[in-house]
Amino acid sequence: MVRLVIAEKPSVAASLAKVLGVGKKKDGFWEGENELVSWCIGHLVELASADSYDPRYSKWEQEDLPILPAVWQYTVAPDTKKQFTVLQKLMHREDVEYVVNACDAGREGELIFRLVYAQSSCQKPVKRLWISSMEDEAIRKGWGRLLDEENYDNLYQAALCRSKADWLVGINATRLFSCLYHKTLNIGRVMTPTLGMIVQREAEIAAFQKEPFYTVKIAFDGITAESESFKRKTDAQRLREKVLGKTAIVQSVAHKEKKEKPPKLYDLTTLQREANRLLGYTAQQTLDYAQALYEKKLLTYPRTDSNFLTEEMESSLPALLQSLSGVLPISEVTDRNNLSAVIDSSKVSDHHAILPTKSAADTDLEALPTGERKILILVIARLFCAVSSPERIKETDCVLLCEDISFHAKGRVILQEGWKKIWSDCLKLLRNKPEEKNAMQSLPPMEEGQRWAGVQADIKEGESSPPKHFTEDTLLSAMETAGLEEIPEDVERKGLGTPATRAGIIEKLVRSGLIERKGKQLLPTAKGSDLISVLPERVKSAKLTADWEAELKKIEQGRLSPEDFLTNIQAMLQELVAAYQGVCVASALMQEVGKCPRCGRPVYEGKKSFYCSGYQQSPPCSFVLWKNNRFFLEKQKVFDRKLAADFLKTGRVKMSRLYSEKKGIYYDAVVVMQDTGEKFVQFKLEFPKKRTKES
Repeated sequence: MVRLVIAEKPSVAASLAKVLGVGKKKDGFWEGENELVSWCIGHLVELASADSYDPRYSKWEQEDLPILPAVWQYTVAPDTKKQFTVLQKLMHREDVEYVVNACDAGREGELIFRLVYAQSSCQKPVKRLWISSMEDEAIRKGWGRLLDEENYDNLYQAALCRSKADWLVGINATRLFSCLYHKTLNIGRVMTPTLGMIVQREAEIAAFQKEPFYTVKIAFDGITAESESFKRKTDAQRLREKVLGKTAIVQSVAHKEKKEKPPKLYDLTTLQREANRLLGYTAQQTLDYAQALYEKKLLTYPRTDSNFLTEEMESSLPALLQSLSGVLPISEVTDRNNLSAVIDSSKVSDHHAILPTKSAADTDLEALPTGERKILILVIARLFCAVSSPERIKETDCVLLCEDISFHAKGRVILQEGWKKIWSDCLKLLRNKPEEKNAMQSLPPMEEGQRWAGVQADIKEGESSPPKHFTEDTLLSAMETAGLEEIPEDVERKGLGTPATRAGIIEKLVRSGLIERKGKQLLPTAKGSDLISVLPERVKSAKLTADWEAELKKIEQGRLSPEDFLTNIQAMLQELVAAYQGVCVASALMQEVGKCPRCGRPVYEGKKSFYCSGYQQSPPCSFVLWKNNRFFLEKQKVFDRKLAADFLKTGRVKMSRLYSEKKGIYYDAVVVMQDTGEKFVQFKLEFPKKRTKES
């Protein structure tokens, strides 16, 4: 008897086959004496489309909503059907005793395997391979502690609920608002609230009113001190005139030693944020680089939301640090007594923080693609930073009086660079230049009562700053903490999306033309702003979606039933659809094209036509100009908005280069719209009369 091992990707399957000694390559799988190793290709099985439940759903009609499947249906993706067939046949081989789920150890990996297993009608026992590293040693250890698949039932249910919720919101909300506004408006459970945050930020920037402020700076013996700020420049000018050339007296001197703790290890989101801020990489690029490094056995599993390691990993950490100590030209770590700072089993759920592997110590960094190399450098440097000493700083705050007005002089001295020296070396390596540091003066020894005569005085001008445009760094942070300010501290929050999905959400917004990249900035397009302007709060609410993410986590933990979660989603959609029954909407999305020749009401542009807004009136007006009108298609002309507007204005349009299919030539003519009040508007050609010899 043999066992069937199913990985998520071909490359992972190849690594597993190598470790297991399975060396015979077949079409779609590897075959050995005791094991078969095959693979999925992403989501082989998906939730079926709406028209699978009823053919009438192939057309988008408001009266059909909400679409709430009683029994969910699934389908095999057409482009991966071949590999699904391979897996199905392997599962049903008589010599296969049981199946091993070796898909990625996370929510989506669990879903990918389970749907294939169910769609194949397989009834054989299932074991779970759960590993955080693709190193040979990690695979062998994981193979020695396979668990029953039932241990991950809650994880699967959470993934399935996420998938169903996305389907329900996407299908129903998209169709509802597309029907209302006669324009395709793609709405996503997580995508739309994320877009809403970006649009809201731009509105805050546009509404921001800059306010100037002024301070007076006095200078003496290379020391500067600054007054409180003034709203009016005249007040600052009067103070400058008052203190110029006068004597400054030290009123008080305060010293404070501060420590800046080392940063935590990377989870996926913090890695993506840092890579965007320092290197300009998009979240998706960083995920792709990290995934590639994982499959090359140089990084541990990247799709993690933890910044910590488990207690059982503490004993192996010194050996890992030792093996990596010469990989980067960074400062020697003299103090590695901070290991406990990165250990906390209670803060590790599915996977620990991202770590370099021992294999990274033996790899040629220069041989790696640039993106992968820089991400690996970041992760290695972060590990050394996290276990190093804190930075120690001595700060001095001196208050001086000049003409009875207080001025503050601040200084700082670095007592111990600690982890900051390692980080500085890392940045130098990544940027090929030293790190730019915020300069702060170091004050000389100062005592109360000390005096300086003849001070210089100048006015410093500034202004209040508006909110900053989102970058992927700050957007990822906002997605992670969405709705946090509105809930108690003890309530678990997952924000918008998960570390594994946030990059994809941003990319989908870009591909959909709802946001655009301008340098590092993420800005809403006119299309994106218009979409948010017409949607109700419940559809674009970041808090509501973050609540749903928190509930998915409860399903993972067995604290919430999938049925209750989906019931709440369905109830929200039923209320949403009911709220728009019999409602005729108008907005910036429905710009008037012209007036209806039949009833005089506005004509709007829809996805497939230009239609009279009176179609919902009693009696309804049925006037419509179809974009795919055969008359214009045959003449190789696009029936666009401008053409529709011209016909509505004059009823006739002079057109050039009309094509004749019969003669194979182009010609000019006047096209006349003939509206007889019937279902379809007709068009005819008029040609100028030929001149006679007498004329």
